[in-house]
Amino acid sequence: MTVKRIKRPISGVLLLDKPLGISSNQALQKCRWLLSAQKGGHTGVLDPLATGLLPLCFGEATKFAQRMLDADKRYTATLRFGATTTTGDLEGEVLQTRPFTASRAEVEAAVARFVGEQLQTPPMYSALKHEGRPLYEYARAGITIERPARRITIYAIDILSFDGDVLALDVRCSKGSYIRTLAEDLGEALGCGAHLIGLRRTGTAGFDLTTAVTPEAFEALPLEARDALLLPADSLLADLPALTLDAAAADRLTHGMPVRLDGNDGIIAGLRLYGDTGGSPAFLGLGELRDQTLYPRRLLSTVVHN
Repeated sequence: MTVKRIKRPISGVLLLDKPLGISSNQALQKCRWLLSAQKGGHTGVLDPLATGLLPLCFGEATKFAQRMLDADKRYTATLRFGATTTTGDLEGEVLQTRPFTASRAEVEAAVARFVGEQLQTPPMYSALKHEGRPLYEYARAGITIERPARRITIYAIDILSFDGDVLALDVRCSKGSYIRTLAEDLGEALGCGAHLIGLRRTGTAGFDLTTAVTPEAFEALPLEARDALLLPADSLLADLPALTLDAAAADRLTHGMPVRLDGNDGIIAGLRLYGDTGGSPAFLGLGELRDQTLYPRRLLSTVVHN
């Protein structure tokens, strides 16, 4: 007889170091199973050929996952000059080969031109939706969909290594930036073409790989140790100012009612909210301040004490 697995209402954020060859959803479902978590979600797709930082949200933390999708990212990108592929990376078939003769100085000058705000056209091999279907499904069927260019920002690009026709870069960028497209555009700028041969996300929204765990290491731990690796839900809001409310105000807010805060002028679109319960502060959720009034934006279903 099969014993039904009991799902737990556990909440928190797991910093996962996603390995090569599995999708973000496969990584999520594996860790969700290992935690016996009732609810889980990832915070932005990493391609199967990409590795690195993938924050996973469970329980109440999923309410704030959207902020991670909107956050800036950091990658180590490795590309090869001299060939373009159908997918912009190693997975695709070679479309064209051209000689690569650029010097390091020419490569550095080309890289520098891609720093700053710019328009970038998303690749066909992406998870962007068109009429309800991801673009990569059309691409695999040989159909090209017109994609409007999107405004992105590349904050910085540092050259980590340059050996022959292989270039490794440290890229810090805004949400919506496609590193495969950056590699292809850089290759075209040098007149030789290029494609991505390695991609590793090293940071997002203030998190980095320092405390990330691989699925294998996570599975090797006992359940209590797995739980201990979960960061609190409010870690997703760590960049926002915090406000602690007295018990009466906290009670009013958690019942969906605004709270008057005289003397607090201006507009603050995002506030981490806590309730003063006489002990440790209790995380309540996300609020917004305008016209000296605090409004609830996204609150927890249950109070979490830090």
